[in-house]
Amino acid sequence: MNNEAQSRVEHFATLKSKYQATQYEDSSPSSLLYFILRKADLGIEITEIEKSWLIEHKLLDTLEVIRKEHRFKEKERRELQAEFSYLKSKYKLTDYWITQQPWSSQLSSPLYLILWKIESANYLTSSDVQWLNHRGLPDMANIAHDLLETIGSFVALKAKYKATKYQDSSPDNPLHKILNKLDIKQRLSNSDVTWLNEHELLETLAVFQQQEAAKEAEFAQLKEKYQATKHPDSSASSPLYPILQKLEAEQQLSESEIDWLKQYELTETIDIVRELEQKRHFAELKAKYKATQYEDSSLSSHLYKVLKKIESDNHLGEQDINFLKKRKLTDTLTIAQDKYAATLKSKIESGEQLEESEIEWLKETRRETIIAIAQEKHFAILKSKYDVSDYKDKLPFSPLYAILQKLEKGERLEPTDVAWLEENKTEARKSAHDYYGWSEKYRDEGRRLFSGKIFTTYHKIEATFFEQEYQRTGNQWNLPNASSHWRKADKPRQALKLTENLNFDKIKENKLKSALLTTRGGAFRDTNELSQAEKCALKAIEYQPNSHHPYTLMGAICYERREYPKGDYWFEEAIKRGASPRDQDAEIKRVVKNAKDENKRREVVEYLLKKDSQRYAWAKAYQKKPQNKAK
Repeated sequence: MNNEAQSRVEHFATLKSKYQATQYEDSSPSSLLYFILRKADLGIEITEIEKSWLIEHKLLDTLEVIRKEHRFKEKERRELQAEFSYLKSKYKLTDYWITQQPWSSQLSSPLYLILWKIESANYLTSSDVQWLNHRGLPDMANIAHDLLETIGSFVALKAKYKATKYQDSSPDNPLHKILNKLDIKQRLSNSDVTWLNEHELLETLAVFQQQEAAKEAEFAQLKEKYQATKHPDSSASSPLYPILQKLEAEQQLSESEIDWLKQYELTETIDIVRELEQKRHFAELKAKYKATQYEDSSLSSHLYKVLKKIESDNHLGEQDINFLKKRKLTDTLTIAQDKYAATLKSKIESGEQLEESEIEWLKETRRETIIAIAQEKHFAILKSKYDVSDYKDKLPFSPLYAILQKLEKGERLEPTDVAWLEENKTEARKSAHDYYGWSEKYRDEGRRLFSGKIFTTYHKIEATFFEQEYQRTGNQWNLPNASSHWRKADKPRQALKLTENLNFDKIKENKLKSALLTTRGGAFRDTNELSQAEKCALKAIEYQPNSHHPYTLMGAICYERREYPKGDYWFEEAIKRGASPRDQDAEIKRVVKNAKDENKRREVVEYLLKKDSQRYAWAKAYQKKPQNKAK
C-alpha cells in the first residue's frame, strides 16, 4: 500500500472516531461513509440521500454529531460575523471597501486579524502597519499604539494601587476609572467603593482610605489657617475643603464660592479672602506697571494707592509723581502718563469735552498732538453750538475759537472781539432764510458772525455783568444798560423784572429816569404790550424832551400798530433830536421781520415801497411770491 492510500485509511479512521462511527466495519477509503464524513468535516451540508444512507446503516449517533457540528460551525460563523461588524463599527470602518465583499472574503481579510489585535491589545507587526498604510488606513496603527499605551498605563496603575490580581486590563474596565481617580486623589463615589468591595480589592480600598485620612488632616489644618474652624463638617467631601485648597494655592475664588462662605457666616475667612485678593491685585499691578523692584507689598503702601489710580485711568497728583520719582520708578511714571494721555485722547474722540485741569495737564506734559485734537474737536462743538459751523477758520490761531471759548465760560468779550465779529461773516450761502431781512445780495455773501446765538450769548453775559455791577456799587445807571442787553439777548421779561418796582421819586436825574422808562418801554414792546410801552415812552419824553430815544420808541410802537404816518412823525422828531436814519430803518426792519401776520407784513412793505422804493428796496425781499399753480 502506497503512502497516499495509507494516509487516506488513517484519515478515515480519525473521522470515524470523531463522528462516532467506529462500529462501521468497512475501513476502505472508497467507502461511501468516508465521502460523507469528509463533506461534513469541511462544513458542507450533507444531502437528504446521504442522511438516509446513515440511517439505513444505523449510524444515528454519527448523524447527530454531524448535525451538532454543523450547528456549532454556523453559530461560530455568525459570532465571527457579529464580532467583525462590531469591530468595524467601533473603529468607524463600516464604509470601508471590504464591507462590500461576501462574508467569507471579509472574514479572511487581514483587517479582521488586525482589528482583533488592536482590541486585544496586541502589538501590530510591521507587515500589519504596512498593510494598513497601503490601504489608506494609517490612523488605525496610531489607534493601536495609543491603546497599548493606555493599557500599559492601566497595568502600571494596578501595580501602584495593589490591584494586580484583577486580570481584566481593558481600558473600558470600571477599575481603570477608579484607579485614575485615586491617582489624581479624587474622591471615590459610593458605587466605586462598593465595586472594590465586591471584587475583593481590599488593598486598593485601603489606599483610598489612607488618601481620605490625609485629606481630612489637611482640611483640619486649612480650617485652622483660614479661620473656618466653626464650620462643623470635617469630612473631605465638604464643599469648604476645595475652597480652602484654592486659597492655599493662591487661586481666586468664584462668586458662588464667596456666596457659600457668606451663607455659612464664615466672616473671618471672607476677610482673609479679601485681603489675599488685594495682595494678589497689588502684585499684578506691580508687574503690569513695572514696579516689582519696590519691595513693600503691604496693602497700606502708598504705591498700591498710586497703582490703583493708574489702573482706573486717573491722573497722578504732584505727591504721587514725587513718590515715584523718589523711588526711581521712572518706568511706572512713564506708563502712567502715557495711559492717562491715551484716556484723554479717547475721551476727546468720543465727543467729550476736556476739563480745564485736563487741558492744563496736556500742556504741562507737552502732548501737543492730543491738545491739537482736543482743540479741533472742541472748536467744532462750539461752532455747532453757536450755529457757525460753516465758518471755515482753521486752528490753532483762530480768533473765533478764542471768542467762543470766552462765551462758553461766560466771560465778557473785548471791544476788539466784537469788532472782529462785526467785520467777519460765515461762508457765502444762498438761502431763503434771512436773519436780518436784508437783500438777496447780502445773503449770497454769508451772514455776520455777530448774530444768532453768538449775539444773544454776548448780550446775556453783558446783562449779567451790569446787573452784578448794580448790586456791587448801587449805581442805577447799570440798570438801563443791563435791561438793554437783556432785550438784545431775547429776554424781555428779564428786562421788565429788572426795572419793576423802581421808586422814581427817589431818582434825582431826569436823564436816568428817561433812560429807565425807555428801556422798560422797549421791553413791553418786545412782549407786544404796546399800551404799557406807550405809557413808558411818553413818560420818558416828559423827563427828557430832547433825547431821541423815546421818540424812536414811539415811532416803532406806531408801526407795530399799523399807524405808519404817525410813526413817521415820531421818527422825524427823533431825527430832529439827533437820531440816525439808520436807527429808524433798523426799527422798521424789525417790525417787518417779526410780523407774524402776513397781511400786516404785506401792508407795511407796500407802504414803505410806495413811500420810497429806493431807500426801502430791502423790503422787496419780504413780498410774498405767488405760488406755482398745479398743472
